[in-house]
Amino acid sequence: MTTVLFASLTAFMAGGAGSPPAASDQAGAAAADGRGEAAALRRSVARFAPTDIRVDLSGLPASERAALAHLVRAAQVMDALFLEQVWAGNATRLQELLRDDSELGRARLHAFLVNKGPWSRLDHNAPFLPGVPAKPASANFYPPDATRADVERWLAGLPPAETARATGFFTTIRRGPDGTLTAVPYSVEYQGELALAAQHLREAATATAEPTLRAFLEARAAAFASNDYYDSDVKWMELSSAIEPTIGPYEVYEDEWFNYKAAFEAFITVKDQAESAQLQKFAGALQDIENNLPIEAKYRNPMLGAMAPIAVVNTVFSAGDANRGVQTAAFNLPNDERVIREKGSKRVMLKNNQQAKFDTVLVPLSRIALSPADQANVSFDAFFTHILMHELMHGLGPHDITVGGRRTTVRQELKETYSAIEEAKADVSGLFALQFLVDRGQLDKRLEQTMYTTFLASAFRSIRFGINEAHGRGQAIQLNYLLDAGAFKVDDRGTFTVDPSRIREGVLSLTREIMTLQAEGSYEKARALIDRFGVIRPETRAVLDRLHDVPVDIEPRFVTALSLLRDE
Repeated sequence: MTTVLFASLTAFMAGGAGSPPAASDQAGAAAADGRGEAAALRRSVARFAPTDIRVDLSGLPASERAALAHLVRAAQVMDALFLEQVWAGNATRLQELLRDDSELGRARLHAFLVNKGPWSRLDHNAPFLPGVPAKPASANFYPPDATRADVERWLAGLPPAETARATGFFTTIRRGPDGTLTAVPYSVEYQGELALAAQHLREAATATAEPTLRAFLEARAAAFASNDYYDSDVKWMELSSAIEPTIGPYEVYEDEWFNYKAAFEAFITVKDQAESAQLQKFAGALQDIENNLPIEAKYRNPMLGAMAPIAVVNTVFSAGDANRGVQTAAFNLPNDERVIREKGSKRVMLKNNQQAKFDTVLVPLSRIALSPADQANVSFDAFFTHILMHELMHGLGPHDITVGGRRTTVRQELKETYSAIEEAKADVSGLFALQFLVDRGQLDKRLEQTMYTTFLASAFRSIRFGINEAHGRGQAIQLNYLLDAGAFKVDDRGTFTVDPSRIREGVLSLTREIMTLQAEGSYEKARALIDRFGVIRPETRAVLDRLHDVPVDIEPRFVTALSLLRDE
């Protein structure tokens, strides 16, 4: 599977899968039908605007450029692993598509690679290939013949240590020889692919002259074999190199049963040192923000992790869960509660991704969704700063909690609701935190004029990702809640506007509600919040229907990464 994906991915990076298709040699009605389906697929994929992703590497010495090339190769393995995690049938389908050089076959291959599988992630995971099942909510983390209830009964019968292992990030659940369920470490499940990725990481470690980068790469290569990621996560937190790689199993969105299992991904980036230093000032304000969260004092963390690094980077290449459908603008990792508790977490801002999204999507969208008065208050600075605060707020609020005298985590208690609730929390509490800093004179007061309108425009951007996706569902919750609170309003033209007199209280109220249910570990309240607000209402649908000529997101073409591989 890995070899197959490398071949297709290299062609895709070069624009092969998305280039004009060769003429079909089929004739008659079947050919016409195929051309019609191919055209429909191209229209579907065209919602992602092709965008060249470039990074100036002229300041990097040859040793670091060589390390980057090896890191791109390791990242390609993450693509193969992610495809395997999404669905057991992906490898077979990909091989079939690679053999089909017809107009329809090429259109299907392009859509498959963009979505990392045969389901359109923008269309509630509707299948676009014939003969495929509905996208499995269990992905390929659990046995295909097991139900969620089967897994829950099995988990309930395990001793605590085994439960922790079975619900942990880095195991799949499989059937043993006797048919009973068992937890299998990723290091065993994906042994061959991880060995190849580790080899590239070690070659990158040999090439680089930067000691913290070398230490991380060697530790992460070892983690692929040991299944213990703690030491390499700590070393990732301590990186101080120009190259900023993130590679391994992290996000849990793909596990729609429980949000337990981490999917493989990679961001290979180069750090913007000046921007990173400028934004590091936010890290010093986090404890003050935590101490003033609008929740009961017993739910606040009196001592956040000692480290809260912020890295502003430019993307060279992304892969796996980091490059499927909608592109990531920023992330906050690691997700391991041990590391967060002891070291905090790192916030990484993908600046070139964000600029591309703002220019290509948000500005034209705002001209349709917002009132004329609010359109003037959409700014990249507000977009960038709120994304940063969103990532910072992932590390604040409840994480380790006690429910019924039992120590647990928000993630484990909220199960499949966790991702949407956590994304909504980070968004809305990010607005709360920005207002908090503005009120204290730590941010320019002019931000108050742009942050709410830019956030409102961006709500439509995220909802277009689909409310089956955590960010889109989380935004729907916020938009509808704030509409009901009168903080957002719809005018006679059907465009949306911010009510300055009500927005602050609306943000405060929703921040309190979400963080309190997280602190309580209340699955029922989380489920109720999603069921009530995680929907698309008619007034929102009317705006979305007018956005048909505005791209939903970018489709990155990693031209700098491709150049690195060609120069090897």
